[in-house]
Amino acid sequence: MRRCILGSLMLLLAGISGLSYAGSQIEEPLSNSVKALMQRSVSDRAAPTLTFATEEEGRAWMNAMSERLKKRMPDARYREDFLRTVHYEASRAGLDPQMVLGLIQVESGFKKYAVSSVGARGFMQVMPFWVRSIGANDHNLFLLRTNLRYGCTILRHYVDIERGDLYRALGRYNGSLGRPEYPNLVLSAWRKHWDYTPGNWNNTPKNI
Repeated sequence: MRRCILGSLMLLLAGISGLSYAGSQIEEPLSNSVKALMQRSVSDRAAPTLTFATEEEGRAWMNAMSERLKKRMPDARYREDFLRTVHYEASRAGLDPQMVLGLIQVESGFKKYAVSSVGARGFMQVMPFWVRSIGANDHNLFLLRTNLRYGCTILRHYVDIERGDLYRALGRYNGSLGRPEYPNLVLSAWRKHWDYTPGNWNNTPKNI
């Protein structure tokens, strides 16, 4: 309960001040097998699609998320492309798309060209060293698809390192492992603004 209250308070302060809480992933040596796996993941070129059991479920999710994001992204076409890409990249990495939306809210405030004081870039605030480590020189971290693909691949890597412990994985993603502020912010944003239950018609928009 204390974590939830603290996270909600920090999220409110962040929203009032317009600040994001981007940190920096820490460059660490990767085994050849892990590097190869991540390289395959970031080289994916499939077109982003919604992966729901039925088309109706996909439309319901898109409508609910789009309404919540409208103030941050007024352009409907771009907003839908963004949400479709988030859902695809998160799902293929085995992550909850709504959690990833919470992470993006905290990391960049949904600003495509956000740059942190240490050089982390884009929606998911990816550090440039990842391009050298697992990508290709022509990968642009400000491109929507590229940024989300890297961000989700990196977070999945940290979840695996932490044996499924999302709280610790989020700390690693932000470069703040062992400190509660960042994981609490992401989890609070997820629950407060992006929580969604398929088939629940009470999925009312949460203002962000």
